Amino acid sequence: MSHPRRLLLLGTVLLLQACTSPPGSEVGYTLTSVSRNLRVDHWRMDHQRSGLGSSPWSVTKKTLHGGRQEGVDLIEVDNGVLRFTVIPTRGMSIGQVVGGDVRLGWDSPVREVVHPRHVDLQDHGGLGWLTGFNEWLTRCGVSFAGHPGEDNERLLTLHGRIGNIPASEVEVVIDATPPHRIRVRGRVDEQMFKFADFELWTEVSTVPGSDTLRVVDRLVNRSSYKREYQIIYHTNFGPPLLEAGARFVAPVAKVAPFDDYAAKDLDSWRTYLGPTRDYGEQVYCITPHSDRSGHTLVMLRNAAADRGVAVRYRTDSLSGFTLWKNTDTEEEGYVTGLEPGTGFPYNRSVERAAGRVPTLAPGADVTFAVDYRVLRDASAVKATRMEIEKIQGNRASQVSRTAPRN
Repeated sequence: MSHPRRLLLLGTVLLLQACTSPPGSEVGYTLTSVSRNLRVDHWRMDHQRSGLGSSPWSVTKKTLHGGRQEGVDLIEVDNGVLRFTVIPTRGMSIGQVVGGDVRLGWDSPVREVVHPRHVDLQDHGGLGWLTGFNEWLTRCGVSFAGHPGEDNERLLTLHGRIGNIPASEVEVVIDATPPHRIRVRGRVDEQMFKFADFELWTEVSTVPGSDTLRVVDRLVNRSSYKREYQIIYHTNFGPPLLEAGARFVAPVAKVAPFDDYAAKDLDSWRTYLGPTRDYGEQVYCITPHSDRSGHTLVMLRNAAADRGVAVRYRTDSLSGFTLWKNTDTEEEGYVTGLEPGTGFPYNRSVERAAGRVPTLAPGADVTFAVDYRVLRDASAVKATRMEIEKIQGNRASQVSRTAPRN
């Protein structure tokens, strides 16, 4: 007689195979579905089992156990060059990316992948978001983002709720035709009676054998009313890219300090110190130039200029860029943040007064797309720098000594 667990696993495999898209388009596997009351704890697919492509790749789903990470879902993608982890339980955040000897990520004092049930967003006067903060990429938003504080007599907590909302629908999709792009898709719902009804459709994808990954998100307002929204793509970097002498490179139209503390080091805002005890956060608000297609390109590279990361995105949907420098000790979190967003990380009340809070009409949607490339040698860093310089061209950079609060 077959073991009950084996029958269950066989049934799960058949269910996933039944979710295959029409031939010639995509092959899809559903891992989580609220509408179907489905959650697959463990699963794996690769180029051999699927018969898609000759380049090695794999996608693995697992569930974490113990401590504050009990019940957290992870989806690990290996495209043969890059390895990265998507966290459906934490709003489809990305844990870290590894490409050869280059890691995109950082070492937070928060060492577990914390389940949102253990995060009290209102703790420490609205700073509770930090008790789960350790990802490479986490989305801030979507009803609000930025610093905590009151807006219309209501407390808005740090960086919003979306990063601590588990995904309601999750699937892995592989393109049936070359180059067989691997897509991890999820739907994260931010809903609150009388205040919000947003659907955030997320997709993190990569091509086997490539050194890039792409994030494409579609935000839909399901409310009957026009709603404000904010989003910040908070990507965080520590060693080996962050070190003494590392440099941020971008085609800058405008740059301004977030506050007086950042203003004192404005002349060196592009460069980094090594781990520095008692270093306070320094934040710079940047408006980048874009090319004729509406895209901009920024880069963080190490001191030797032979390793780095490039970030490319459209400035019509993500008009602001925040550079967060937190070069504290390694134990406290030696990290910098490269953060494309709809604005800057002030409280929503400040952003609204400055005209930087967009709105969505009932039923309307907006799409955000950000491409990340791991730069694994000096030639890739040089080529990226030259492309950035081409975007900058002869256009000047306006440097402001005062914060863009209005």
